[in-house]
Amino acid sequence: MFEDPEDFGTFGRYVETPVDAMPPEMRSAYEYTRRLRGLVPGPHKIWLANPRLLTAIVPTGAYFQTDSSLSKAEIEIVTNVVTGHWRSAYAAYEHEKIGVALGGLDPTKVAAIVAGRPTSFDDLRQQLVYELASSLVGRRVIPVGLYLRAKETIGDAGIVDVTVLMGWFTGVSLTLAAFDVPSNAVGLDQ
Repeated sequence: MFEDPEDFGTFGRYVETPVDAMPPEMRSAYEYTRRLRGLVPGPHKIWLANPRLLTAIVPTGAYFQTDSSLSKAEIEIVTNVVTGHWRSAYAAYEHEKIGVALGGLDPTKVAAIVAGRPTSFDDLRQQLVYELASSLVGRRVIPVGLYLRAKETIGDAGIVDVTVLMGWFTGVSLTLAAFDVPSNAVGLDQ
């Protein structure tokens, strides 16, 4: 009675276009993303609706896969801070698993991050990245002491990597929220 079939798509509310039915500009953006990322993950499926934007931003995501000054564990700490903050079910679910499997993080620490509970890391860089990201999502001024420790530990390049990664995953999280993508979304098999 209350369910409207138009509320549901193939990936949350988004209705994906099968690859063989994509218009040329969308297909080109799809292929470009596959070349850079090896697949067309999560929000990229939705960003295909705007092929020009996707081709402009996909190199940023690819950068964090291969060229970032941050380790995989540090990237996943930042990612989980942001996706937990924005309550992004799909991204939090995916990156909680990725943080453990590929980042080598303790599952209880990742769960604490996603839940917004305090945690700590024995690794100095991981702890610093966690403190910096947590302070930024908490809408706090970064105190001089934290900034100086960050500059000494991860350098200006690392600070920039943390902040841009946070912006990237804010965009990911808000896209997934706008299209109500649940944690168990799978989308079309492309």
